Amino acid sequence: MQQEVITDTDEQLIRRMTLEPGESMFWHTDTCRSFTVVVRGTKIAIDYADGEERLLIDVHPGMAGWDEPEPRVHRAINVGTDTYEEVVTFYKASADID
Repeated sequence: MQQEVITDTDEQLIRRMTLEPGESMFWHTDTCRSFTVVVRGTKIAIDYADGEERLLIDVHPGMAGWDEPEPRVHRAINVGTDTYEEVVTFYKASADID
Protein backbone atom coordinates (compact mmCIF):
# COMPACT_ATOMS: atom_id res chain seq x y z
CA MET A 1 0.00 0.00 0.00
CA GLN A 2 1.26 3.44 -0.88
CA GLN A 3 -0.21 6.64 0.50
CA GLU A 4 0.54 10.26 -0.31
CA VAL A 5 -0.90 13.29 1.46
CA ILE A 6 -1.81 15.87 -1.17
CA THR A 7 -3.26 18.53 1.16
CA ASP A 8 -3.63 18.74 4.93
CA THR A 9 -5.43 21.74 6.45
CA ASP A 10 -7.52 22.28 9.57
CA GLU A 11 -10.66 21.48 7.59
CA GLN A 12 -9.64 18.66 5.28
CA LEU A 13 -7.09 16.03 4.40
CA ILE A 14 -6.71 14.88 0.79
CA ARG A 15 -4.92 11.56 0.35
CA ARG A 16 -3.95 9.45 -2.65
CA MET A 17 -3.68 5.70 -2.06
CA THR A 18 -2.76 2.76 -4.26
CA LEU A 19 -3.17 -0.96 -3.65
CA GLU A 20 -1.61 -3.57 -5.88
CA PRO A 21 -3.65 -6.73 -6.64
CA GLY A 22 -4.00 -8.75 -3.43
CA GLU A 23 -2.76 -5.89 -1.25
CA SER A 24 -4.83 -4.56 1.65
CA MET A 25 -5.07 -1.43 3.77
CA PHE A 26 -4.42 -1.49 7.48
CA TRP A 27 -7.36 -2.14 9.84
CA HIS A 28 -9.01 1.17 10.78
CA THR A 29 -12.23 3.05 11.52
CA ASP A 30 -13.54 6.08 9.64
CA THR A 31 -14.23 8.93 12.04
CA CYS A 32 -15.39 11.59 9.57
CA ARG A 33 -17.23 12.07 6.28
CA SER A 34 -15.19 11.61 3.13
CA PHE A 35 -15.50 11.84 -0.63
CA THR A 36 -13.69 9.23 -2.75
CA VAL A 37 -12.79 9.33 -6.45
CA VAL A 38 -11.51 6.11 -8.05
CA VAL A 39 -8.60 6.79 -10.40
CA ARG A 40 -8.06 3.19 -11.52
CA GLY A 41 -8.99 -0.34 -10.56
CA THR A 42 -11.68 -2.97 -11.14
CA LYS A 43 -12.77 -4.53 -7.83
CA ILE A 44 -12.22 -4.06 -4.11
CA ALA A 45 -13.47 -5.89 -1.05
CA ILE A 46 -14.24 -4.38 2.33
CA ASP A 47 -13.59 -6.79 5.20
CA TYR A 48 -14.79 -6.14 8.75
CA ALA A 49 -12.72 -7.26 11.73
CA ASP A 50 -15.81 -8.79 13.34
CA GLY A 51 -15.85 -11.26 10.42
CA GLU A 52 -19.57 -10.79 9.82
CA GLU A 53 -19.52 -9.72 6.20
CA ARG A 54 -17.41 -8.95 3.17
CA LEU A 55 -18.55 -6.37 0.66
CA LEU A 56 -17.42 -6.82 -2.94
CA ILE A 57 -17.47 -3.61 -4.97
CA ASP A 58 -16.94 -3.31 -8.71
CA VAL A 59 -15.11 -0.03 -9.34
CA HIS A 60 -14.03 1.94 -12.40
CA PRO A 61 -12.07 5.13 -13.11
CA GLY A 62 -14.17 8.20 -12.35
CA MET A 63 -16.45 6.42 -9.89
CA ALA A 64 -17.06 8.79 -6.99
CA GLY A 65 -19.15 9.03 -3.86
CA TRP A 66 -19.61 10.07 -0.26
CA ASP A 67 -18.79 7.85 2.70
CA GLU A 68 -20.21 8.38 6.17
CA PRO A 69 -18.20 7.64 9.34
CA GLU A 70 -17.83 3.89 9.92
CA PRO A 71 -17.17 2.94 13.57
CA ARG A 72 -16.60 -0.75 12.79
CA VAL A 73 -12.99 -1.80 12.24
CA HIS A 74 -12.49 -2.60 8.56
CA ARG A 75 -10.02 -2.60 5.67
CA ALA A 76 -10.09 -2.49 1.88
CA ILE A 77 -8.45 -5.23 -0.20
CA ASN A 78 -7.72 -5.01 -3.91
CA VAL A 79 -9.33 -8.21 -5.22
CA GLY A 80 -9.12 -7.06 -8.83
CA THR A 81 -6.43 -7.78 -11.40
CA ASP A 82 -5.27 -4.15 -11.82
CA THR A 83 -3.74 -1.61 -9.46
CA TYR A 84 -6.41 0.20 -7.43
CA GLU A 85 -5.92 3.94 -6.93
CA GLU A 86 -8.15 6.46 -5.20
CA VAL A 87 -8.08 10.07 -4.07
CA VAL A 88 -10.05 10.73 -0.88
CA THR A 89 -10.98 14.02 0.75
CA PHE A 90 -11.56 13.62 4.51
CA TYR A 91 -13.64 16.39 6.11
CA LYS A 92 -11.95 16.85 9.48
CA ALA A 93 -14.51 19.34 10.82
CA SER A 94 -16.78 16.41 11.63
CA ALA A 95 -14.30 14.48 13.83
CA ASP A 96 -10.67 13.89 14.74
CA ILE A 97 -8.72 11.70 12.33
CA ASP A 98 -5.27 10.24 12.39
